[in-house]
Amino acid sequence: MAFNVNSFRSQMVGDGARPNLFEVSMPFPLFSIPGRAQAKLTFMCKTAQLPGATIGAIPVQYFGRELKFAGNRTFQDWTITVINDEDFSIRNAFERWMNGINSHNFNIRNPFALNPGNYQVDGEVTQFGKAGSTLKKYKFVGLFPTDVTAIDVDWGTNDSIEEFSVTLSYQWWESIASGVV
Repeated sequence: MAFNVNSFRSQMVGDGARPNLFEVSMPFPLFSIPGRAQAKLTFMCKTAQLPGATIGAIPVQYFGRELKFAGNRTFQDWTITVINDEDFSIRNAFERWMNGINSHNFNIRNPFALNPGNYQVDGEVTQFGKAGSTLKKYKFVGLFPTDVTAIDVDWGTNDSIEEFSVTLSYQWWESIASGVV
């Protein structure tokens, strides 16, 4: 087959999806006293991922040969990076959320977080096209934070804004149909 750049160009819908056109939306549980954090997260979430999934393989030996059968689907944790501003509202909400699941000093759960339905939330990541239309949306079912990273402070760091990452576990994701024309 001869190289033909026009064949490639004809397959590229909309000049390709752009990784910087996205937003994350996620409610916080009420016991985390979210305040403005929920609305701010959409603007301050700097990085996220469109999710993946893995179906395990079950190897079975038969007459010296390994046969593989489909196993169960698993979902990797989801990590977001958040820009921190001076009100710390998003970080505070994540810290209170984690503290409600398991407190620092008493190793107990907040009574309002005893039921998984009270500490797990559903969140979304939306991929947009260059014209502003929704290309793809993923819903994460049963999110809860498992790690809030440290924020490095340094007298020698100038002209930068603090960031931190949050790792969230979830039960599964659902793909919502795209609006591609």
